[in-house]
Amino acid sequence: MLEIRQLGPDDDLEIEVDLGRRAFGPVSEAAAPDWIAEASAAARDGRYFAAFDGPQPAGVAMFQDMRQWWHGRAVPMAGVGGVKVAPEQRGRGTGRALMTEVLRVIAGRGYPLSVLYPATAPLYRSLGWELAGALHRGTIAARSLASLLPPDGPAQPPRDLPRLPGLRGLRRGGPGDADEVIAVLGAVHESARHCGPATYDAATVRRWWLSDENLFCYLAADGFLAYGWHEGHHEMSVRIAVAGSPETTRALWSIVGSHAPMARLIRAVVSPDDPVAWLTREPDLGQENSWQWMLRVVDAPAAIAGRGFPAAASLAVGLELDDAQLPANGGHWTLEVSGGKGALTRSGGPVSPGGPVRLGARGFGALYGGVPMATLRWAGLAAGGDSSADEALDTAFAGKAFLLDSF
Repeated sequence: MLEIRQLGPDDDLEIEVDLGRRAFGPVSEAAAPDWIAEASAAARDGRYFAAFDGPQPAGVAMFQDMRQWWHGRAVPMAGVGGVKVAPEQRGRGTGRALMTEVLRVIAGRGYPLSVLYPATAPLYRSLGWELAGALHRGTIAARSLASLLPPDGPAQPPRDLPRLPGLRGLRRGGPGDADEVIAVLGAVHESARHCGPATYDAATVRRWWLSDENLFCYLAADGFLAYGWHEGHHEMSVRIAVAGSPETTRALWSIVGSHAPMARLIRAVVSPDDPVAWLTREPDLGQENSWQWMLRVVDAPAAIAGRGFPAAASLAVGLELDDAQLPANGGHWTLEVSGGKGALTRSGGPVSPGGPVRLGARGFGALYGGVPMATLRWAGLAAGGDSSADEALDTAFAGKAFLLDSF
């Protein structure tokens, strides 16, 4: 009989590496300690779960404690990763049982949202996750970054946006800078009204970026860069390059471009509208690939109350939500948005003449991520309502959702 339980730091966490090999392929001797360290950190925080068939581990999963930025406001988010099922257990419901328990725990701990990168989508869709955004990897010829276009003139942010201090004190970053890195990234995401990027806790930032001797980290008052060599001496890999002013944007990309005499190609994780595409003399930013991720609204009222909305959006739309896994999200609601904030409250019936817009967990998650209502309708993920409700929802949730890291 299948048993699912939370693992602690005293459990045998070597199962992480064993199941990793069986599920995803070889794990190098050098990488194995990092896998176990990640499992240990999750186990210490109560974020690591395993399914057992008798004494034999049948699968594992963990989640990261994160904050995801939606139109410039941070919402607590559980980033699910490391889901592995033993080959002999596949097709027997092990993955679904494991993820059902993980979702239950995430909901019980009060996370409004959850995100994951799917190795296979049907399982996660059956539990309410749906495609909502992507991680974009681009390529740039190193020589294109060696000499950037000059600016047309001084750039000034709108007066009602947070004013970042600009390029000041650009320096190398180290393990002691984790809290400052988180603060800088959050300030940039807020000022840019970003949708989708996430920030981690200090221990994870320290472990993943600042303590990696193969990553070169630079920190400014309004920017952060982490990059390193990619499989040799002729390519660089930019893990993250985020800046909140034109001066810092140029400074960070110029550091990367300084490697042009040696490196031929830069591989970079970028946002869909990263300014580097407007800094090179030729349109040299090419798309290498996009890795789609899935979003799950875990606590519907908290998810709406926590995120930001466009200041121009003003609406009152009736929603009828259906969520088999988390029934508290189901039923009739009124979504109200004004002044950049939203609220989801219980209602007795439709608000618009066309009746409430009907959405399941998948459709609501995709809408939250900015997927247009027309797309949801054509995919069979939305019904009811009318064209005016669709237009209002599209205006409220508009945005290109992206992440800048995988987990």
